[in-house]
Amino acid sequence: MSDDLTRFDHVAFAVPEVARVAPFVVGELGGRERGAGPGAGFRFWQWEFAGGGALEILEPAGPGGFLHRFLAARGAGPHHLTFKVPDLRDAMRRARELDHDVVGFDDSQPAWLEAFLHPKHAQGIVVQLVESHPELQQGDWQPPPFPAAPPPAPPVALLGLRLASHSEARARRQWQELLGGECEAGGRNLIFRWPESPLRVAVSIDPAAAEGPIALEVSADRELPLPEGPHPALGLPVVSVGS
Repeated sequence: MSDDLTRFDHVAFAVPEVARVAPFVVGELGGRERGAGPGAGFRFWQWEFAGGGALEILEPAGPGGFLHRFLAARGAGPHHLTFKVPDLRDAMRRARELDHDVVGFDDSQPAWLEAFLHPKHAQGIVVQLVESHPELQQGDWQPPPFPAAPPPAPPVALLGLRLASHSEARARRQWQELLGGECEAGGRNLIFRWPESPLRVAVSIDPAAAEGPIALEVSADRELPLPEGPHPALGLPVVSVGS
């Protein structure tokens, strides 16, 4: 894979307890274990699906922190989208030039440099920008065990997240100009894809809608038991669409 491309790495949801989500992610969507780890005030688990798309679930750990505040204010739901960039400082510079509020810069771990685009300027979703150097990983840490889950179903393809945006210009400025996505336009709907990335961002243009996530999109060649409206564990509708 090329080292000079921005890649859409995963979609992340915050939930009170990962054990509530695992039966759906594994037993119905067919997610396979990708990795897990500790964080500052949280733990995370990742599952991978057909085609390589990855879903991350965050669970709070400890007495307080940003994830506790997020869940208290919003409940379970989408937390961020993670993009791996070749040069974090350059990505931050370009984001500020496009009037984004860049927060949470952290270069304390040489293997994982990160910063975030604040959702108030990023169409209602936190965007995590990461410069990753796994070859520089230092120290040993014990990943949390994966929660109990039923036998995995045949994996669906995780397509990505659908969001609402007030205008095509705003959507293109963020996902195309800043993050390098290739845009497919169709009426009031845009789809942004990244070379060598299995995930996409789908955008519905609606000047009257609140900007932000609308649905987690999957594609399956079988019938899925998806509820109407927000999924009770994930806090957002999960919809099956064509790829």
